[in-house]
Amino acid sequence: MKKVLLIGNGAREHVIGETFKRTSKDVELFCYGKARNPGLLELADDYEVGSLEDFVKIRDYALKIKADFAFIGPDDPIGAGLADALLEVGIHSVAPLKTVARLESSKGFTRELVNKYKIPGNPKYKVFMKEDGMKEFLEELGEHFVIKADVLMGGKGVKVSGDHLKNHEEALDYARECLKAAGCVVFEEKFVGQEFSLMSFADGKHTVEMPAVQDHKRAFEGDKGPNTGGMGSYSDSDHSLPFLKPSDIDEARTITHLVLKALAQETGSEFKGIMYGGFMATANGVRLIEYNARFGDPEAMNVLPLLNTNFVEVCEAVINGDLNSLKVEFAKKATVCKYLVPEGYPEKPVKGQKIEIGKIPGDVKMYYSSVDQTDEGLILSSSRAVAFVGIADSIMEAEQLAESACGTVKGPVFYRKDIGTSELIAKRISMMESLR
Repeated sequence: MKKVLLIGNGAREHVIGETFKRTSKDVELFCYGKARNPGLLELADDYEVGSLEDFVKIRDYALKIKADFAFIGPDDPIGAGLADALLEVGIHSVAPLKTVARLESSKGFTRELVNKYKIPGNPKYKVFMKEDGMKEFLEELGEHFVIKADVLMGGKGVKVSGDHLKNHEEALDYARECLKAAGCVVFEEKFVGQEFSLMSFADGKHTVEMPAVQDHKRAFEGDKGPNTGGMGSYSDSDHSLPFLKPSDIDEARTITHLVLKALAQETGSEFKGIMYGGFMATANGVRLIEYNARFGDPEAMNVLPLLNTNFVEVCEAVINGDLNSLKVEFAKKATVCKYLVPEGYPEKPVKGQKIEIGKIPGDVKMYYSSVDQTDEGLILSSSRAVAFVGIADSIMEAEQLAESACGTVKGPVFYRKDIGTSELIAKRISMMESLR
């Protein structure tokens, strides 16, 4: 019987916990989170509540339960070095050590790494530690630019010309804010194309890629409104996406493998965990947007329900460095994930309000995110609440399943009805055809 410590309490961790229990018969699941996730409460053999910043408490709990290994879900504790703290007491994690977790926690580190090791995919960019030269480089980039804070900001530290920044003056103001917050800011050229996520299991030397996913960051239909943590996502039954060519997946896979190798050369430490590459398919091939050092949320809810391989065995292969000896398989199904979020999200979300979930179709998965289970029922916090995932032979069928589940929820919430629809996907395909 394997004892697994799962750290985190969002929908991402809910699907991770479910996957351990679904694919592994001999597993005890222990959860540590800052709140009680109703879904994880049902799955867990034990559940401890505490701060994700309290590494001493987490370490003591891991020792108390005699965990065989830990799986760290959220970005903040990974970036702060929780995997290092657990390793000090002999507990390995499916999450990278702090030095290689900079792949996510420092945008500048990643750009410089890719540049130094001559890995394809980088934009024209510059890392600034002070304001000198920012205005001149911005003028060099012209109308199309991206400004990135060099610090973890919950997926909301990136601002793009046209969408968030109307002119160079606004860009410089935001860059100054980034310098105050992080002491470092990255300026980049803006790619034109379609984004996609390719997440990989990584054992320090080898990678195993998961099905490609497209996330939707904008709050409102038609890709309008402010950026969010992600309003939903979809994947296709062939594990690619309708607007991609086979060569796009190959290029993204190659970039990830080269970055994994470069990390070990640069730091002396191997990246063991989830490498989540954010890529852009452009007229001139695949370009690298950024890396995360953990599962995406919502993307984890697209890929993990399709995993057919024992998840404990996958995690042990990641830790032991022998992923290449394990056959990792995903079902050939399409998925559509839609998030219900509080009215006013993300800028002025309502909270403390009750929601009611009706009868969910049997072939739809439901994952709890930021909700509290109380005597009065499910209560909203200020973030994403519940996700529904439809799984079917086609994206269209999966979208209809997810949509039917969203319609059962009563309360002050909304969601994007267009995610996974044939109309939205047709626009993606048309854009890429016009570019190429």
